[in-house]
Amino acid sequence: MQTVSPGQLSRRGLLAGAGALVLALSLKPQGALAADPPKFGADGMPHGWRDDPTLFVAIAPDGTVTVTCTRAEMGQGVRTSVAFVIADELEADWAKVKVTQAHGDEERFGNQDTDGSRSLRHFFMPLRRAGAAARTMLVAAAAKQWGVPASEVTAENHALVHAKTGRRMAFGDVAQAAAAMPVPDRSTVTLKDPSAFRYIGKGRVGLIDNVGITTGKAQYGLDTRVEGMLYAVVARPPVFGGKVKSFDEAAALKVPGVVKVVTIDPPAPPYEFMPTGGVAVIARNTWAAIKGREALKPTFEDGPNAAYDSDAYRATLEQAVRKPGKVVRQEGDVDAAMKKAVKRLEAEYYIPHLVQAPMEPPAATVRIAKDGTIEAWGCVQSPQAARDRIAKRLGVDPKTITVNVTLLGGGFGRKSKPDYFVEAALCSKAVDGAPVKMTWTREDDLHHGYYHTVSVERLEAGLDDKGMPIAWLHRSAAPTIGSTFVAGANEQIPIELGMGLVNVPFAIPNMRMENPPADAHVRIGWFRSVSNIPRAFAVQSFINELAHMAGRDPKDYLLDVIGPARIIDPVKIGDAWNYGEDPSRYPFDTGRLRNVIEAVAKGAGWGRKVEKGRGLGIAAHYSFVTYTAAVAEVEVGPKGEVTVQRVDIAIDSGQQVNPERVRSQLEGAVVMGMGLALTAQITFKNGRAVQDNYDTYELTRINEAPKIINVHLVQGGSWDKPLGGVGEPGVPPVAPAIANAIFAATGRRIRQLPMRDKLSA
Repeated sequence: MQTVSPGQLSRRGLLAGAGALVLALSLKPQGALAADPPKFGADGMPHGWRDDPTLFVAIAPDGTVTVTCTRAEMGQGVRTSVAFVIADELEADWAKVKVTQAHGDEERFGNQDTDGSRSLRHFFMPLRRAGAAARTMLVAAAAKQWGVPASEVTAENHALVHAKTGRRMAFGDVAQAAAAMPVPDRSTVTLKDPSAFRYIGKGRVGLIDNVGITTGKAQYGLDTRVEGMLYAVVARPPVFGGKVKSFDEAAALKVPGVVKVVTIDPPAPPYEFMPTGGVAVIARNTWAAIKGREALKPTFEDGPNAAYDSDAYRATLEQAVRKPGKVVRQEGDVDAAMKKAVKRLEAEYYIPHLVQAPMEPPAATVRIAKDGTIEAWGCVQSPQAARDRIAKRLGVDPKTITVNVTLLGGGFGRKSKPDYFVEAALCSKAVDGAPVKMTWTREDDLHHGYYHTVSVERLEAGLDDKGMPIAWLHRSAAPTIGSTFVAGANEQIPIELGMGLVNVPFAIPNMRMENPPADAHVRIGWFRSVSNIPRAFAVQSFINELAHMAGRDPKDYLLDVIGPARIIDPVKIGDAWNYGEDPSRYPFDTGRLRNVIEAVAKGAGWGRKVEKGRGLGIAAHYSFVTYTAAVAEVEVGPKGEVTVQRVDIAIDSGQQVNPERVRSQLEGAVVMGMGLALTAQITFKNGRAVQDNYDTYELTRINEAPKIINVHLVQGGSWDKPLGGVGEPGVPPVAPAIANAIFAATGRRIRQLPMRDKLSA
């Protein structure tokens, strides 16, 4: 297979292929549009950002404030956080605030892709400005009505106040006049002093959708109902790259309720966000569609990936990391330092394919009207991507398409890839535009997803006479996300390299990181925290192994390897991507990494005595410009059964806008990270995913979750400092903390995920 280097991925190709996704933040490729000035953060995302208050704020005559949220809600609480940022700057009474969801239209709303832990990181300041601008318009309207200078009027808790006369006016009384006022220039808008925040950073605001969610009234993608709606499922090729060979259409049409059978042709590779092909069965209810699909008895040509076997491929990756690969970072002379080392250690770590497996599988409904306009509904993280892909496949103007975003029953990156929307659109077209809901079953989701890459991480270190590393070699072999967008891509792109490989912040004088090629045999997509998962597991486990070899306390050793607090320019250590952020605003601050390690160690009581059969493990990681560390307390039973008794996790994401949601995100990350550590994996035989449902793709059950999860919020800087991400950074340190705790409890070192069965063997 052809080798495609990151420099060969054109910027135009990445943006066109990836749409609104994390790939759009990749490095500017070598020699491509070199004259373009660099853009960072929200400026570097497709369609950028908006802060026009008329897009985000509406006030009714009764005073109800409606905030428009442009990001997808999938349990992370973004609708709440967006609303109270605006409400705080507006001086609104939270009891009078509600939220509406924006449809997909990035030309109007700015970037809407809910991926990469960027929602508040990119939109906190624009949202503040939007709220402050709306407040300014209310003040101006009230001042005009009273005939006084605007400087004498203030907004206070949903009312306008003229201090000199004591006059008050409710927001609703002046809302219509305020809407007619000119939108102030952002340079003239005065933001609140943080000391005056009522909601931001206070942690006393519950989910704005909580009642609807807990009473079952909230609308998710699977809840969509449209008059005259039909229902569809698809029989897809079980092997990536396969094609339909035959099917029994007549048998399917005999199933009561089935109305049509439609062939879906795949595009030429790479598939990107398009369907992989198959046969759709359209019926009057989902059950009939499923039974009709069974009656099809389809056969397939399995294509080039028919022999893919994940066990055999592991051996391929292991061979790849045992010989030199493309050097992606180099400092000093590793080979010479290795020869001088007093002790050496080599280790290989294996991380299997994973899949997002959200509780609500992908679901989308599409209707094509007689006038050619198209309306879609569904659980989607990137509505603009859905809009664009429907338009591309049907050959229509994207402006004729409206994508309505429902609540998402989980996403984790899967629902930013809208192939299921395209399937629904093709089915609607096949039945003369009638609305069709495309439903993926749990089995569909596990068998035909965009998988987190499998990887082998090989680490070698040479230690001096004090047990400290003087040489460090890390080779990482994994199929790349780039293969989903560029045929034949088999080297990791800068985004993946910058997730714990090239940007390791250790104070080691001689370091070399290499990236051997690895071919993809399945669709590779992003998953919560992406390549940080294998890198954190490997690096933090290896550091723990080195600490044991040196006879040192693991926490103290980790801090010593990180070295003294210092500011590192990411570009100078080979990470020019830096999560798409300006390296001058987001340098790597090892002091902050040290702080979360110290905070979690203190919170967990590091060094305390634990019962026999138990152990404590520690790990830390930097991802999405945020610093996290975890301590796990694990008990291993006589038959190798693992119980995670307690996890402490610390985070420094800068100032925390919504502490309650930060805690919830970290608690969820711990539970998810525990599942990845102990039970979750996708394996392949004969090109087919083996796991079918939650009985074989095992996530953490309620009874298995840690009895205690303590979240330690570490404040990083003032409100004028940029924010970090929150949704993803909590996952990476959990698995290595558990692995290190298992070693502390048993003396057994586990170097592959999932770990549960390795102890009972």
